[in-house]
Order: sequence, then structure tokens, then C-alpha cells
Amino acid sequence: MALVGVISGLAQSSQPAQSGTAAPEAKKKQYKDQQEYTLYDSATKETDANKKLATLNTWKEKYPESDFKQERLVLFLNTYLALGQAAKMVPIAQDILAIDPKDITALYWITFLAPSLGNTSADAVATSVKAANGLLAAEKPATTKDEDWKAAKANLDAIAYKTLGWAAQVQKNFPDAEQNYKKSLQIEPKSGEVAYSLGQTLLAHSIAEKKPEMQSEALYYFARAAAYDGQGALNPDGRKKVDDYLTKVYSTLHGDSSGLAEVKTTAKANAIMPEGFKIKTAAEVASEKEEELKKTNPELALWLNVKGQLLSPDGQTYFDSSMKGAAVPKLKGWLLSAKPPVKSKELLVSMEGKDQPANVTLKLVGADGTTPAPLTGKPDVGVEIEFEGIGESYTKEPFMVTFGVEKAKITGLKEEKVAAPVHRPVHKKQ
Repeated sequence: MALVGVISGLAQSSQPAQSGTAAPEAKKKQYKDQQEYTLYDSATKETDANKKLATLNTWKEKYPESDFKQERLVLFLNTYLALGQAAKMVPIAQDILAIDPKDITALYWITFLAPSLGNTSADAVATSVKAANGLLAAEKPATTKDEDWKAAKANLDAIAYKTLGWAAQVQKNFPDAEQNYKKSLQIEPKSGEVAYSLGQTLLAHSIAEKKPEMQSEALYYFARAAAYDGQGALNPDGRKKVDDYLTKVYSTLHGDSSGLAEVKTTAKANAIMPEGFKIKTAAEVASEKEEELKKTNPELALWLNVKGQLLSPDGQTYFDSSMKGAAVPKLKGWLLSAKPPVKSKELLVSMEGKDQPANVTLKLVGADGTTPAPLTGKPDVGVEIEFEGIGESYTKEPFMVTFGVEKAKITGLKEEKVAAPVHRPVHKKQ
């Protein structure tokens, strides 16, 4: 509002004299006749925007070369603003600049309106860039107080950088767009719109240049646009749409939505992404988990790697070349059941937890690796065992890997002894 006030003040400071005050001196500017003054007077006093526009058009038609052409254009500009006809403001502002290339009001409106009007023609973009640069170079008007100008100029610069960012984004000059959007945010951190535009630019840049590492920064600014709810934020509906989109792309990048709440909390508090901030990709998360698992449970880490290879499109080739007939390092699993339950020939094992389905079959063999060697008792199920075996076969659906294993190479296996059957003498009938 302070900015609009300064802009309005700049416009009003150049208006012709109001009715009841002395007309401008003849050596400066003067009305052609009393009728022109009357038209001006009516235009400035009229409160109905449509009637004011009609009066201004009459003034322009009857006095196209008025000494007060620039002031009349400013009145046109303000009237179209009141009518909500933003598209008509730009050519009016251009006409003002043709008279005074440094007119701050005209520079402001061309710059401010460009992104929202969305005219991406080469001429329109060039006009917006020229106006934005003119706004950056604007000097304090003589009638404006220093403190008012300092505040207004900061806002003018933020708007100028925003439009320069938009123009570069339209031209797919992503590095310049990012730089200008960030400059705008540094001056005016409360703009949810600029944060969102910066996120869009970074994402487009990462796709165009095949730089997935940039997606983390893009998502940060989407999070800023979605989470920030103070002055200058996107409206609630807009923030919800951004938030829904953010959740989708974050889960795709990260693997799930874990950590997203913390990202939004950080982004809400910081308009500019903190140094060192990074959203880990699903591959990075998986790699870290794998490294941690190698330290805490190397057997499970080995198994998951084997399983991943077997489930790949080349799984059968991997098994035939690397596992079949070969000894596999020690693995751990949970014994779920046995076939048959007593004097078992096969043990069914879950490698990923006792609450998971069995995915390994241990065929009990002798020292020669081929002769069946069933247990002598009943194995306890639900216990964790460790084993070394030789790969025999595997199926992808349902997933099952079969190893030939000697009982001596199974640790943790417990058996209940089975009593030998009692042989009773057979009594012959007399």
C-alpha cells in the first residue's frame, strides 16, 4: 500500500491545476480554450470511472495535441486501473514513456503488469525488460521524501527483478531467471508468487539440462510457496494446489513423504534456501540405508543385494552364472516351517523377518552335497538360524531360492528328539 501511495503521488504531482486554482503559466503549459479546461475539470471531478473514461475520450478527440497530453494519459491510466482493464494500461504507459522515458508511473505499471498479463510475444517481453531496467535505474523525484523513496525504491526493485525473472523464464534463459527471482526474494521475501515461479524455473532447468541435483532446490521453493501464509503469500487455494503438487514430486524424488514436514517448516521460516540444504533422492536414501545395514546386519544386506539381482530382468542369467552350484556366504533367516514337520527334509526360511513370507528353501543334504540327509528330530520353528549353502534353483514368481545345505552348516537350529516307536509283541490267536 505504501508503494501504491507513492506511485499515486508521483502521478498526481504532475496533474494539471485543479478547478478553483490558477491555471499553469502560459510560458509553460496552457489550455487551448475554456472548453478544454472544462473537459479537464470534469474528468478530474467525475467519480464514475465509465463516465470519466467517456470524458477523457472526448478531450482526446477534440484536443489530440493538448499541452496536457501526458497528464491526460496519467488520468487514462488511473481510469483503466479503476475499471480493471489492465491490458489497456500498457499502451497508455508506453505513450507516456514516449513523452518522458523516465516516468516512474509508466515504468512501474508496464513492469508490474507484464507477468500477470502473460503476453509472451517478443515485443511484449522486450517492452517489459526495458521498463524493468528503467525502474531499477529510477531516481528519486524531487517532491518525494527521502524516507518514502527508500521504502518505495526497494519495492520497485523487487518488482523489477520479478519481471526480469519472468521474462528470462519465458525465453528459457533459466540461469538469468533464477538469479533475478532470487534478487526479488532477497528484497521482498514475503512473495509466495516469486517463490513458486523460482521453483518452476529450477525444475524446468533441471529437466532441460538433465541436472536432477537441482530438483532439491526447486522443491524447496515449492515448499516455501506452499507453507508461507503471511502477508504476500499465495491465496489458500493456490497454496493447497502447490502443496498437493509438492507432495507428489517430493515423494517421487525422495521415495516417500518422510521428512516433508520438516522441509516445509524450514521453508516457511526462510525465504532463501539455507546453505547446505538438500533433499535426498530415493537412491541416496537407499544407498545410505544399505551402507548402514552392511554395518549392523551384513547378512541381510547381502541377501537384499542377491534378491535385487534375482528380481531384475536378468535374474535367471545372474542365478545361472553366479549362484547355481556355487557356495554362498553365510546368510541369516527365520525358520518358519519344515517339510515334513518331523525328520524334515526341507526347511522353509524367511530372510527378512519372522513375520514375512518364506523366500528360501533349505534342502538338507549330506557331505557330498547331493544325498538327502533329513533331520532326526522335529525342528523348532520361529527361531533365527544362520547357514551356508549351495545354490540349486530359483523361481521369480512366487519368489523362492533353493539351497542345498548340510545340517552341520546350520547354526541356531534346534531339534526335539522323537521317541522311537514301541514295538509290541504280536500275540497269535490260540
